Amino acid sequence: MRAIITGASAGIGRDMARLLAARGYDLTLIARREDRLRALAAELPVSCQILTADLSSVRECRLVYEAARGDDVEILINNAGFGLFGPFAETDLDTELRMIQTNVVAVHVLTKLFLQDFRKRGSGYILNVASSAGFMAGPLMATYYATKNYVLRLTQAIREELRQEGCGVQVAALCPGPVDTEFNRVADVRFSIGGLSSETVARCAINGMFRGKGVIVPGLSIKLGLAVRRLAPEALVTRVAYHIQHRKG
Repeated sequence: MRAIITGASAGIGRDMARLLAARGYDLTLIARREDRLRALAAELPVSCQILTADLSSVRECRLVYEAARGDDVEILINNAGFGLFGPFAETDLDTELRMIQTNVVAVHVLTKLFLQDFRKRGSGYILNVASSAGFMAGPLMATYYATKNYVLRLTQAIREELRQEGCGVQVAALCPGPVDTEFNRVADVRFSIGGLSSETVARCAINGMFRGKGVIVPGLSIKLGLAVRRLAPEALVTRVAYHIQHRKG
């Protein structure tokens, strides 16, 4: 059995690789930084296939699929992604387009291609890393929040399609709040509340995936926050989100 993990060079992806290796899964590790992938593979007690790719390219997504596909693939984890902070009118368009390609298009392409394989045999797991940001609009990180809304809603829709046809493939969305990873540096933000460790989030993700959960939200405070958010008017939620985001800059 083998698991495929994108964005495996750091943070949640790296820790999910460690947890799955401990369960005996061989791994396909995908990221842009080959040196980090090789360092991770060297510490794991399983066979690791290393694929360096820029998933903002559809062509490279297709090449990753061709290189990683196989009857032994049981799990796909779409973890690669990044954020960008700033007013929408001022943030860099090329960076945002690369973000949409990585956070949305790559997830869409790889989910579809591997789901087609899993569906033929009636088993497998797909875990798409979204965010608690996927439940709302995000002023000052507008594009990032929008990408995570896409990932969450796409995953929920696919899950219901599979349920309706009685298919055994499990599809889930991971929706963490703040996590202590290098995401903060890349997005140029400082979280106003403490983040969970990437290991804690990874453990919650893997356990939830195997239990068949559809939406996995690590941490009690984020669960409570999302419960309150459902009761509030959308305009108020967006206004509050703006002030929370403003404190990050």
